[in-house]
Amino acid sequence: MRKSGILLPVSSLPSRYGIGCFSKEAYKFIDRLKEAGQAYWQILPLGPTSYGDSPYQSFSTFAGNPYFIDPEDLVARGYVTAEQCNTYDFGTDIHSVDYGKIYKSRFRLLKEAFDNSHIEEDARFQEFVQKNAYWLEDYALYMAIKDGFRGICWAAWEEDIKLRTPAAMDKYRRKYAKEIMFYQFQQYLFQVQWEKLKTYANDNGIKIIGDIPIYVAFDSSDAWANPELFQFDENCEPVAVAGCPPDAFSATGQLWGNPLYNWEHHKETGYAWWMQRLAACFERYDVVRIDHFRGFDEYWFVPYGDPTAENGHWEKGPGYELFDVMKKKLGRKKVIAEDLGFLTPSVIRLVKKTGYPGMKILQFAFDAGSDSEYLPHNYDKNCVVYTGTHDNDTTVGFLQNMPEKDKKFAKKYLGHKKDRKLCFEIIRAALSSCADTAIIPMQDYLELDSSARINTPSTLGCNWKWRMDKDALDP
Repeated sequence: MRKSGILLPVSSLPSRYGIGCFSKEAYKFIDRLKEAGQAYWQILPLGPTSYGDSPYQSFSTFAGNPYFIDPEDLVARGYVTAEQCNTYDFGTDIHSVDYGKIYKSRFRLLKEAFDNSHIEEDARFQEFVQKNAYWLEDYALYMAIKDGFRGICWAAWEEDIKLRTPAAMDKYRRKYAKEIMFYQFQQYLFQVQWEKLKTYANDNGIKIIGDIPIYVAFDSSDAWANPELFQFDENCEPVAVAGCPPDAFSATGQLWGNPLYNWEHHKETGYAWWMQRLAACFERYDVVRIDHFRGFDEYWFVPYGDPTAENGHWEKGPGYELFDVMKKKLGRKKVIAEDLGFLTPSVIRLVKKTGYPGMKILQFAFDAGSDSEYLPHNYDKNCVVYTGTHDNDTTVGFLQNMPEKDKKFAKKYLGHKKDRKLCFEIIRAALSSCADTAIIPMQDYLELDSSARINTPSTLGCNWKWRMDKDALDP
């Protein structure tokens, strides 16, 4: 059955207090999706963000972003007052997130709520902490120590705690007991609010498409707590890092800097950590989009310390074996394979063998003179079509910067003679294609230009900020 949905990051919702969150505006958005006959709400990763504010570089692959906790729920619980919420400066631009102000204010508000909560007496909180101990203990301790060391990466911590000696672990658990509980409190609130929102979505016929980055950040509790999972030396320094090779967009490639997996170790453990990670994702989302799917077939190995990615080389990933184990351990789950970029025959075979739908991006289709695989007449129905993703320009912005010969070809292909409403013709092409699923970014329905772009890859400082106007999504 063919279904459609909308891509909108949680941070882009027009919630109060500076950033989109699990607030009443999120529930209203779900109501609008239902009224519009949509089946999916696709979001970006929900993890806590670090330097650069990217949801693809998180302090934990399991934790939730405390920025998404709704302050109005804290008021309803009696933890803080509305007046207290209004004393903080979360930024005044309703169309853009000011992450600097959010960082300075959100945690202070949450700390006030924590101090007033007596959360340690709550049986449901205790149950949550116990159930999630397999990741929460390390994450809460990691964040508390990180705060104690003024935010520096764990690789620069004192040697004993960097290498997690038993004596150091005991010392810091005692030293930061209250701070550890504060981070557990944040995760409890995040989980309670998210489960309530997701249940509301599901009850109204809307499924959530979540996003799992293939890699974790080096500056993360995952890397600190589980060095054996990664290609680290005896001092927990990376041997190599992730990236992608030079291409038409970047002459030196992209240097992501994420630690690479020690796939031999994962294989020996039956991919136990991956099964935990994926199980947590399938609990959080209805459908999981796996980012950079080609990295499971082959990944780009960049020697640690190299200033660019151009001297890297391809190494073999786990291939189908990981997904075979997943299907046996977790059952058949709904997955979208992000199979964009240069695809070798082996990557194409892997996607086909898993049976997962790949992605088709219409902004990649209209290259004059070529019969692109992204043109709708070349689709297999087992795919998900997008006008663009969070890494693309908005379709209006894309059209404004499109070479004239490509635009001429697009108009001819779409049977449309004018520039006006060409954005909607591209949306129509997605919706009328044979693809089982079509996902359209919210900015494209609103016909917004490049100022509403979510992310420009390989740039820093201007991304992940766009927010939707509160009156934009009218009946």
